[in-house]
Amino acid sequence: MSPWYVYTVGFIAQILFSGRLLLQWILSEKHKKVLTPSLFWKFSLIASFLLFVYGDLQDDFSIMFGQAITYYIYIRNLQLQGEWDKMKRIFQLFIYIFPAFVVLYNYNNGTLDLQRFFGNENIPIWLVLLGTVAQIIFNLRFLYQWIYSERKKESILPLGFWILSLIGASLILIYAIIRKDPVLFTGHIFGSVVYVRNIILSQKSKRQLNET
Repeated sequence: MSPWYVYTVGFIAQILFSGRLLLQWILSEKHKKVLTPSLFWKFSLIASFLLFVYGDLQDDFSIMFGQAITYYIYIRNLQLQGEWDKMKRIFQLFIYIFPAFVVLYNYNNGTLDLQRFFGNENIPIWLVLLGTVAQIIFNLRFLYQWIYSERKKESILPLGFWILSLIGASLILIYAIIRKDPVLFTGHIFGSVVYVRNIILSQKSKRQLNET
């Protein structure tokens, strides 16, 4: 059982992740199409930072790996929306170098302490692989979103983003149940509902465009 402060960090991260989805969901329902407010990316970045810390405290490679995939994509979306340059330089620098700092911190006598992540008796290697594959699928949505947005020259959450979100979240829920991780389970249960609703909204919006 992890200390209370570890779960506190994780739940704050999930509250922010859920908050971004709730905000995006409300705005999308109001306008009857999928929207991407700048707060979505700001909440994402802060939550990713905290969940990365949570993964490190839990010695959970799959969580850290998942956040590492999307961390800089969140920054790029803020840049596309013109919000990144509005932030203080000291904050930008800290956000940029933090993941590298954690990697360096985990070095022991010049070698990365892989035993923490791959020799943890509480997380057998097959479960590490399941969690990692789940995180790759879940976070590929942001790679897809990034490429899509770069082509359109604006920050957009396309239909494919929500489909990958639902598939990845379902796998992470399986991982969370096996790991008995309340932080991952709580966050992805709520997220799955929003992903389904955004898929429905995206399809409706696409049909309306085809009819006009």
